[in-house]
Amino acid sequence: MTRILSAVFLLVQVTACGWQDAPEQADPPLAKRVAHIVKASAGERFDPYYWLRDDSRSAPDTMAYLQAENDYTHAAMTRLQPLVAALVEEMKSRIPAEQDSEFHRDGGYLYWTRYVAEAEFPVLMRRALREPAIDEVLLDGNALAGNGSSFQPGSTDISPDGRHLAWLQDQTGWRQYRILLRDLESGRIRDTGISGASSISWAADGRSLFYAENHPLSLRSWRVWRYWPDSGRGPELVHEENDEAFFTSVGRTRSDRYNYVYLDSTEATEMRVIDSAREGAELVVFLPRQRGHQYAADHDGHDWIIRSNWDAPNFRILRAPETGHEDRDRWAELVPHREQVFIEEFDPFENFLALGERHQGMRRLRLLDYRSGQSRLVEFDEPLYTAQLGHNPESDSSVLQFAYTSLTTPREIWEFDPESGQRRRIERLEVPGGFDPDDLVTSRLWVEARDGARIPVSVVHHKDTPLDGSAPLYQSAYGSYGLTIDPAFSSEHLSLLERGFVFALAHVRGSQAMGREWYEQGRLLNKINTFNDFVDVTRALVAQHLVDGDRVFAVGASAGGLLMGAIANMAPQDYAGIIAHVPFVDVVTTMLDESIPLTTNEFHEWGNPKQPQYYDYMLSYSPYDNVRAQRYPAMLVTAGLWDSQVPYWEPVKWVARLRHLKTDTNPLLLRVNMEAGHGGLPGRFRRLEQTALEYAFILDRAGLAD
Repeated sequence: MTRILSAVFLLVQVTACGWQDAPEQADPPLAKRVAHIVKASAGERFDPYYWLRDDSRSAPDTMAYLQAENDYTHAAMTRLQPLVAALVEEMKSRIPAEQDSEFHRDGGYLYWTRYVAEAEFPVLMRRALREPAIDEVLLDGNALAGNGSSFQPGSTDISPDGRHLAWLQDQTGWRQYRILLRDLESGRIRDTGISGASSISWAADGRSLFYAENHPLSLRSWRVWRYWPDSGRGPELVHEENDEAFFTSVGRTRSDRYNYVYLDSTEATEMRVIDSAREGAELVVFLPRQRGHQYAADHDGHDWIIRSNWDAPNFRILRAPETGHEDRDRWAELVPHREQVFIEEFDPFENFLALGERHQGMRRLRLLDYRSGQSRLVEFDEPLYTAQLGHNPESDSSVLQFAYTSLTTPREIWEFDPESGQRRRIERLEVPGGFDPDDLVTSRLWVEARDGARIPVSVVHHKDTPLDGSAPLYQSAYGSYGLTIDPAFSSEHLSLLERGFVFALAHVRGSQAMGREWYEQGRLLNKINTFNDFVDVTRALVAQHLVDGDRVFAVGASAGGLLMGAIANMAPQDYAGIIAHVPFVDVVTTMLDESIPLTTNEFHEWGNPKQPQYYDYMLSYSPYDNVRAQRYPAMLVTAGLWDSQVPYWEPVKWVARLRHLKTDTNPLLLRVNMEAGHGGLPGRFRRLEQTALEYAFILDRAGLAD
């Protein structure tokens, strides 16, 4: 149940309406109540909607109830369909019909992705650096998708010799990916018959493929295999991870010499590496796992470069010899630990080291010159931005490629020469339709939380929107797993900003916006801080007369949907509307059930409810368990029938209990996408309708639907 999103928000097909003037419609569906006791060693709970869980997704009474909710939502929101259609066209007009991404060099080729007119998915392209320099189509996502509404493209990997392509694809929405291969010389495509994969990596020899496999029941990636496509024999098991706190993934170092298995949990990591180009080489432990120690290593062609929190909560960078790396006494420090700077990522090059670090909540870049030992920041003009390492496959490159964006600047790709200090922009996301970044104003605010913590808030609004307490507010956050949602440009948000909204991204605890301790203060027995931070940000923006307190809308998805459920119970009076997408709201029941995918590996995030202190604490904030007889704001809730991370019955049960207990007449709408999983419907245009439907709901409640 890792509820980390592949996008900031997961949006499912819903529409909105003018409630008082809507066509006559039936009363909302009321789910039957069936006596059921959820038993645990720490206590028992009455759950009258437990029957809505149907693992087969075929029980007639359950499916009938879901259809009744969908029918009710459709009938309730008919009036605003013209607005939805207009928003779709508006947002579509801001997307270039055709667009190529930046080029990146790898071996003897340039690689990039291309969108063609009206296509939902990108096309992977390459061009040889030698003559004849012909553009090749390596993989067309649109051809793979066909008419399948549940198609999800996964990761791709090209062998070091450039001859073979491997990719993952899912046709179910369940994120159980199949492995397919293509011979790039003959063009022949092969379905390996391997399914349930989560990550892939060609070996350095270019003849074999490593992949991680999900457990069929828990969906935790737990096994790693090596597969020789042309050998005629089956895959060989190289690692099985039986500690249920750990996920496995596979990859290849930047030097292309080593493959690795990365074993990751909330509180510890371990790497195992293999010189896969050497015949008979075996997987060896880079450094044994130790609780509290998190590290990641990469090979620069000579030595190992390591990011480690060993005596460094915010991480430091060290160098270790190619052999003997398991002895920490031989590690030499390159970048020390700093109290106010959190090191997030690194790319080792032959002559320099590129770092992605976070300071005062902002993501920035630093380069360390190996020869001089001096480091320098890559400077930018905007006061609030996000800069992160780009795709740099060649470790012998003399320049760094990086990505840059802000709430007012569409994504750009730059090259930076550390020797000269010069940089050049090589790609920019174009926004058709007359967009002018000078029309937007962005700022970083700091809000004091009730316990004295200072919460960073990223804010953007149109220059013509007055900050005098009259503007509606769209406030979002995530706040779990240490995942930080950084300020980034969204052409879709323009549809609200141009209608007078203020957009606020609250960097609440549970993320790592302010470093590792920021995460620690928002997990386990500190989880309440995440919810309090969000409410405190809302109240501060209203108290400072920046926004209209009667038109505040809160939006979150997945674990961010848990946040939405918590504030709905804690502070319903502070919000005019709450949008919760695929929300994780039945915390205690889910974490008690180890048969549900991805439960056991999350005990370090939420706690194990079999232990009384965690049971009681989780019960104190679990949205489903804390619904009570009170007024709630207008609410829009979405679910995916095939969601493997947040099972559909969590949001469905929550809505059923809300309908039974709430005392207001505000709209409560549920839309279950009967085809989608956790990520909603894929595709760059299909998602526009999903977004437009959410925005129509918000605009209507804000009195701006006309």
